[in-house]
Amino acid sequence: MILFQYALKRSLANKVNLIFLLLLPILCLFMPAADYWPLLPFGYQYFGIFLMFVSIRLTSIILEDRSRGVVKRLAVAPITHLQYLSQNLLAYFVLMIVQCVVIVYGGLLYGQELFKPHLLLVLFLSFSLTSLAFALFWISFYRSKETSFLIFISLISLIALLGGILVPLDMMPELLQNIAIIFPTYWLSEGLTWIAIGEELMEFLLINGMLWLYALIFLIVGSIKRIH
Repeated sequence: MILFQYALKRSLANKVNLIFLLLLPILCLFMPAADYWPLLPFGYQYFGIFLMFVSIRLTSIILEDRSRGVVKRLAVAPITHLQYLSQNLLAYFVLMIVQCVVIVYGGLLYGQELFKPHLLLVLFLSFSLTSLAFALFWISFYRSKETSFLIFISLISLIALLGGILVPLDMMPELLQNIAIIFPTYWLSEGLTWIAIGEELMEFLLINGMLWLYALIFLIVGSIKRIH
């Protein structure tokens, strides 16, 4: 697990990453609740957007390795591409797990109304995995870390809007409501709504199942594209 430990150290050594990893979750934790929408406090509604930012920041380290020729040198190293990729992604996911635990249970200590906090943690973890896989898929198309990051920021805003994270879906035209279902952010939004007012556990399992399916597809495509 040497690569895993090294990936953790590299992620935490960057000051900008530290801000994303430590400061922003705490800010989300203290955001107030709304009267009508969203059903959860603002920080929890927008936490998914923050997770996507974190994902692209962390996976950009892999893109940086590729630009330096590190990935090519794996062919003659006693480490397989799968080991390199899996241990890096595991390190990033561990950092995101810590963030999710902090915002959920920190919110409980602060007195936020989270309805079903343990299941909220499960939802955030599922979306963290999806975000990480999507970021891996995204960087597989780029060679420049800066270009990848800047375009991804714009994309995050778009899919957050269309997925119902920034505004309620029922305020959108019917066409956009039908399109929204293809975005992972839609399932996060549905999950947050279920946390607040849902009752059927199968609905929650379906939402998480869809996020895991997205994660699996993005991981497979992103990994294969990087190998080739």
